[in-house]
Amino acid sequence: MGRGKIEIKKIENQTARQVTFSKRRNGLIKKTRELAILCDAHIGLIVFSATGKRSEFCSEHNKMPQLIDRYLQTNGLRLPDHQDDQEQLYHEMEALRREICNLELHLRPYHGHDLASIPPHELDGLERQLEHSVLKVRERKNELMQQQLENLSRKKRMLEEDNDNMCRWLHEHRAAIEFQQAGIETKPGEFLQFLEQVQYYTNDHQQQQQQQQNSLLQLATQLPSEIDPNYHLQLAQPNLQNDPAPKE
Repeated sequence: MGRGKIEIKKIENQTARQVTFSKRRNGLIKKTRELAILCDAHIGLIVFSATGKRSEFCSEHNKMPQLIDRYLQTNGLRLPDHQDDQEQLYHEMEALRREICNLELHLRPYHGHDLASIPPHELDGLERQLEHSVLKVRERKNELMQQQLENLSRKKRMLEEDNDNMCRWLHEHRAAIEFQQAGIETKPGEFLQFLEQVQYYTNDHQQQQQQQQNSLLQLATQLPSEIDPNYHLQLAQPNLQNDPAPKE
Protein backbone atom coordinates (compact mmCIF):
# COMPACT_ATOMS: atom_id res chain seq x y z
CA MET A 1 0.00 0.00 0.00
CA GLY A 2 1.49 3.36 -1.03
CA ARG A 3 2.39 6.19 1.27
CA GLY A 4 -0.05 9.08 1.44
CA LYS A 5 0.90 12.60 0.34
CA ILE A 6 1.60 14.96 3.24
CA GLU A 7 0.40 18.55 3.10
CA ILE A 8 3.32 20.98 3.32
CA LYS A 9 2.54 23.45 6.12
CA LYS A 10 3.86 24.37 9.53
CA ILE A 11 3.43 21.67 12.14
CA GLU A 12 1.66 23.24 15.12
CA ASN A 13 2.56 20.52 17.63
CA GLN A 14 6.01 21.39 18.96
CA THR A 15 7.00 17.79 19.76
CA ALA A 16 5.94 16.52 16.35
CA ARG A 17 7.70 19.45 14.69
CA GLN A 18 10.98 18.65 16.48
CA VAL A 19 10.79 14.97 15.57
CA THR A 20 10.08 15.78 11.92
CA PHE A 21 12.97 18.27 11.81
CA SER A 22 15.42 15.75 13.22
CA LYS A 23 14.39 12.99 10.76
CA ARG A 24 14.38 15.22 7.68
CA ARG A 25 17.68 16.91 8.65
CA ASN A 26 19.40 13.54 8.88
CA GLY A 27 17.89 12.56 5.54
CA LEU A 28 19.03 15.82 3.93
CA ILE A 29 22.60 15.36 5.22
CA LYS A 30 22.59 11.75 3.93
CA LYS A 31 21.46 12.83 0.46
CA THR A 32 24.07 15.64 0.44
CA ARG A 33 26.87 13.20 1.30
CA GLU A 34 25.72 10.78 -1.40
CA LEU A 35 25.60 13.57 -3.97
CA ALA A 36 29.13 14.74 -3.07
CA ILE A 37 30.53 11.19 -3.36
CA LEU A 38 28.71 10.20 -6.52
CA CYS A 39 29.34 13.42 -8.45
CA ASP A 40 32.60 14.61 -6.85
CA ALA A 41 30.89 17.90 -5.95
CA HIS A 42 31.92 20.41 -3.32
CA ILE A 43 28.89 20.91 -1.13
CA GLY A 44 28.40 22.91 2.05
CA LEU A 45 25.23 22.65 4.10
CA ILE A 46 24.31 24.80 7.13
CA VAL A 47 21.01 24.34 8.98
CA PHE A 48 19.65 26.27 11.98
CA SER A 49 16.75 24.81 13.95
CA ALA A 50 13.87 26.82 15.42
CA THR A 51 15.70 26.83 18.77
CA GLY A 52 18.88 28.25 17.17
CA LYS A 53 20.90 25.02 17.15
CA ARG A 54 23.33 24.86 14.22
CA SER A 55 23.99 21.77 12.08
CA GLU A 56 26.40 21.72 9.13
CA PHE A 57 27.93 19.38 6.57
CA CYS A 58 30.88 19.94 4.21
CA SER A 59 32.04 17.58 1.52
CA GLU A 60 35.66 18.39 2.39
CA HIS A 61 36.43 17.92 6.09
CA ASN A 62 37.17 21.15 8.03
CA LYS A 63 37.02 23.27 4.89
CA MET A 64 33.73 25.09 5.38
CA PRO A 65 35.44 28.57 5.66
CA GLN A 66 37.31 27.99 2.37
CA LEU A 67 34.08 26.95 0.71
CA ILE A 68 32.33 30.09 1.99
CA ASP A 69 35.20 32.29 0.73
CA ARG A 70 34.94 30.63 -2.68
CA TYR A 71 31.21 31.36 -2.75
CA LEU A 72 31.77 35.01 -1.85
CA GLN A 73 34.50 35.46 -4.47
CA THR A 74 32.26 33.94 -7.11
CA ASN A 75 29.52 36.44 -6.30
CA GLY A 76 31.87 39.40 -5.88
CA LEU A 77 31.37 39.62 -2.12
CA ARG A 78 33.71 39.40 0.83
CA LEU A 79 33.51 39.19 4.58
CA PRO A 80 34.43 42.29 6.59
CA ASP A 81 38.06 42.37 7.60
CA HIS A 82 39.24 43.67 10.97
CA GLN A 83 42.07 45.49 9.23
CA ASP A 84 39.53 47.33 7.12
CA ASP A 85 37.61 48.32 10.25
CA GLN A 86 40.75 49.79 11.79
CA GLU A 87 41.49 51.79 8.64
CA GLN A 88 37.93 53.10 8.59
CA LEU A 89 38.17 54.16 12.23
CA TYR A 90 41.47 55.90 11.52
CA HIS A 91 39.92 57.89 8.66
CA GLU A 92 36.97 58.87 10.86
CA MET A 93 39.35 60.04 13.60
CA GLU A 94 41.29 62.13 11.12
CA ALA A 95 38.09 63.75 9.85
CA LEU A 96 36.99 64.56 13.41
CA ARG A 97 40.42 66.01 14.20
CA ARG A 98 40.26 68.31 11.19
CA GLU A 99 36.76 69.43 12.16
CA ILE A 100 37.92 70.23 15.69
CA CYS A 101 40.78 72.32 14.34
CA ASN A 102 38.40 74.27 12.10
CA LEU A 103 36.06 74.96 15.01
CA GLU A 104 38.93 76.18 17.16
CA LEU A 105 40.03 78.55 14.41
CA HIS A 106 36.46 79.78 14.08
CA LEU A 107 36.29 80.48 17.82
CA ARG A 108 39.56 82.41 18.03
CA PRO A 109 37.98 85.77 16.99
CA TYR A 110 35.49 85.42 19.88
CA HIS A 111 38.50 85.45 22.23
CA GLY A 112 40.01 88.52 20.59
CA HIS A 113 42.60 86.71 18.44
CA ASP A 114 43.34 86.98 14.70
CA LEU A 115 41.15 90.11 14.26
CA ALA A 116 43.47 91.78 11.77
CA SER A 117 42.45 89.50 8.91
CA ILE A 118 38.69 89.90 9.46
CA PRO A 119 36.81 92.36 7.19
CA PRO A 120 34.71 95.17 8.75
CA HIS A 121 31.28 93.66 8.03
CA GLU A 122 32.31 90.40 9.74
CA LEU A 123 33.58 92.42 12.70
CA ASP A 124 30.15 94.08 12.97
CA GLY A 125 28.46 90.69 13.01
CA LEU A 126 30.95 89.44 15.58
CA GLU A 127 30.24 92.47 17.77
CA ARG A 128 26.48 91.90 17.62
CA GLN A 129 26.91 88.24 18.54
CA LEU A 130 29.14 89.12 21.49
CA GLU A 131 26.69 91.78 22.71
CA HIS A 132 23.84 89.29 22.49
CA SER A 133 25.91 86.74 24.42
CA VAL A 134 26.79 89.32 27.08
CA LEU A 135 23.10 90.21 27.44
CA LYS A 136 22.19 86.55 27.97
CA VAL A 137 24.97 86.15 30.52
CA ARG A 138 23.84 89.24 32.43
CA GLU A 139 20.23 88.07 32.48
CA ARG A 140 21.27 84.73 33.90
CA LYS A 141 23.55 86.43 36.41
CA ASN A 142 20.77 88.77 37.58
CA GLU A 143 18.41 85.81 37.90
CA LEU A 144 20.87 83.95 40.10
CA MET A 145 21.55 87.03 42.20
CA GLN A 146 17.80 87.58 42.68
CA GLN A 147 17.43 84.01 43.87
CA GLN A 148 20.31 84.47 46.30
CA LEU A 149 18.77 87.69 47.62
CA GLU A 150 15.44 85.95 48.19
CA ASN A 151 17.17 83.16 50.06
CA LEU A 152 19.11 85.64 52.18
CA SER A 153 15.93 87.62 52.92
CA ARG A 154 14.18 84.46 54.00
CA LYS A 155 17.08 83.53 56.27
CA LYS A 156 17.10 87.10 57.66
CA ARG A 157 13.40 86.87 58.59
CA MET A 158 13.97 83.53 60.26
CA LEU A 159 16.91 84.90 62.26
CA GLU A 160 14.90 87.98 63.26
CA GLU A 161 12.05 85.77 64.49
CA ASP A 162 14.50 83.68 66.49
CA ASN A 163 16.07 86.85 67.90
CA ASP A 164 12.68 88.27 68.91
CA ASN A 165 11.75 85.03 70.63
CA MET A 166 15.06 84.98 72.45
CA CYS A 167 14.70 88.62 73.55
CA ARG A 168 11.16 87.95 74.77
CA TRP A 169 12.32 84.95 76.76
CA LEU A 170 15.25 86.88 78.24
CA HIS A 171 12.94 89.77 79.18
CA GLU A 172 10.59 87.40 80.97
CA HIS A 173 13.38 85.62 82.84
CA ARG A 174 15.86 88.50 83.22
CA ALA A 175 15.43 88.98 86.98
CA ALA A 176 15.80 85.29 87.76
CA ILE A 177 18.82 84.97 85.47
CA GLU A 178 20.54 88.04 86.92
CA PHE A 179 19.96 86.89 90.49
CA GLN A 180 21.07 83.40 89.59
CA GLN A 181 24.26 84.69 87.97
CA ALA A 182 24.93 87.00 90.95
CA GLY A 183 24.35 84.19 93.44
CA ILE A 184 26.56 81.75 91.57
CA GLU A 185 29.37 84.27 91.06
CA THR A 186 29.43 85.74 94.62
CA LYS A 187 28.21 83.24 97.23
CA PRO A 188 27.04 79.86 95.94
CA GLY A 189 26.12 78.75 99.50
CA GLU A 190 23.81 81.72 100.10
CA PHE A 191 22.24 81.25 96.71
CA LEU A 192 21.34 77.64 97.52
CA GLN A 193 19.96 78.79 100.92
CA PHE A 194 17.87 81.41 99.15
CA LEU A 195 16.44 78.78 96.80
CA GLU A 196 15.46 76.63 99.80
CA GLN A 197 13.77 79.62 101.46
CA VAL A 198 11.86 80.44 98.28
CA GLN A 199 10.69 76.85 98.04
CA TYR A 200 9.68 76.82 101.75
CA TYR A 201 7.81 80.12 101.38
CA THR A 202 5.99 78.85 98.33
CA ASN A 203 4.90 75.65 100.10
CA ASP A 204 3.87 77.56 103.27
CA HIS A 205 1.88 80.09 101.24
CA GLN A 206 0.05 77.29 99.42
CA GLN A 207 -0.81 75.60 102.76
CA GLN A 208 -2.20 78.87 104.19
CA GLN A 209 -4.39 79.40 101.15
CA GLN A 210 -5.69 75.83 101.47
CA GLN A 211 -6.51 76.36 105.18
CA GLN A 212 -8.39 79.62 104.43
CA GLN A 213 -10.44 77.90 101.76
CA ASN A 214 -11.31 75.07 104.18
CA SER A 215 -12.33 77.61 106.87
CA LEU A 216 -14.62 79.46 104.48
CA LEU A 217 -16.25 76.21 103.39
CA GLN A 218 -16.75 75.17 107.02
CA LEU A 219 -18.28 78.55 107.91
CA ALA A 220 -20.60 78.34 104.94
CA THR A 221 -21.89 74.97 106.11
CA GLN A 222 -22.51 76.22 109.71
CA LEU A 223 -24.30 79.49 108.85
CA PRO A 224 -27.79 78.07 108.20
CA SER A 225 -28.04 76.27 111.56
CA GLU A 226 -26.29 78.70 113.93
CA ILE A 227 -27.53 82.12 112.73
CA ASP A 228 -31.05 83.41 113.07
CA PRO A 229 -32.67 83.59 109.64
CA ASN A 230 -34.38 86.91 110.62
CA TYR A 231 -31.05 88.49 111.36
CA HIS A 232 -29.66 90.65 108.55
CA LEU A 233 -26.21 92.00 108.13
CA GLN A 234 -25.64 95.58 107.07
CA LEU A 235 -22.42 97.15 105.95
CA ALA A 236 -21.10 99.79 108.39
CA GLN A 237 -20.52 103.28 107.08
CA PRO A 238 -17.66 105.41 108.36
CA ASN A 239 -18.48 108.14 110.92
CA LEU A 240 -17.01 111.22 109.45
CA GLN A 241 -18.09 113.47 112.42
CA ASN A 242 -15.93 111.71 114.98
CA ASP A 243 -12.88 111.74 112.73
CA PRO A 244 -10.42 114.50 113.62
CA ALA A 245 -10.32 117.38 111.20
CA PRO A 246 -7.38 117.40 108.84
CA LYS A 247 -4.63 119.62 109.88
CA GLU A 248 -4.04 122.66 107.72
